[in-house]
Amino acid sequence: MGKTVENPRRTFLVKALSLGLFAGMVPGLPIQTVNAMGKVPNRLPDGRSIYRLEGSVTVDGQQANLQTPVGPSSVIRTGPDSLAIFVVADGAFIMRSDSHLEMRSDDRLLIQGMRLVSGKILSVFGKREKPYEISTVTATIGIRGTGIYVESEPDRSYVCTCYGSTRITANSDPNISEDVVAQHHDKPLYVLAAGGEKKLILPAPFINHTDAELSLIEELVGRTTPFAYSGGAYEVPRKRSY
Repeated sequence: MGKTVENPRRTFLVKALSLGLFAGMVPGLPIQTVNAMGKVPNRLPDGRSIYRLEGSVTVDGQQANLQTPVGPSSVIRTGPDSLAIFVVADGAFIMRSDSHLEMRSDDRLLIQGMRLVSGKILSVFGKREKPYEISTVTATIGIRGTGIYVESEPDRSYVCTCYGSTRITANSDPNISEDVVAQHHDKPLYVLAAGGEKKLILPAPFINHTDAELSLIEELVGRTTPFAYSGGAYEVPRKRSY
């Protein structure tokens, strides 16, 4: 995976959305963009799954719109220059472009597992007693209640436990794993497909996701992040509300 540069436009739009700047006009921003961003984020109404779409997004093989339901066994795909922000039960997600996500559930209510076949996704989940898993080509991640950002490519995965606890295991050798307990992006990791003489799990930089985005999607499920976000100023971490 090559070095990835954060998209300045996406960073600005998400930060502005999370701060409610689109309640009024933002000078220089096209009117269609203002209209598309909508109001200050709040808990998504019951029966509604999708908060925002850009570009080409399909759910279970059908082109999606804001009324499309997303269930705990749905398959979501985004095309080039596309984005999906959506909620399923206690989880909320931002899927980047060129991503393919497969969710699974046995009870048709809560997500019990996810496979990120390719692409990038930021996710937040409520606390549960029973752990469940996110898998990529190279990694399996056990989670309970967590904020997590994952990128999946054929040769390696990027995993940032933004807050909460995870167990990250290398698929090519299940005996190699790391337990991560994070408050604020404390230990991002790469998980390699093959290590040779190298380790399969390596330290990684913090890339391609923001606290503004985490705050946005936690709001959609009626929660807050464990740290206070106020447009770039971070206060003393507080207990997370569930």
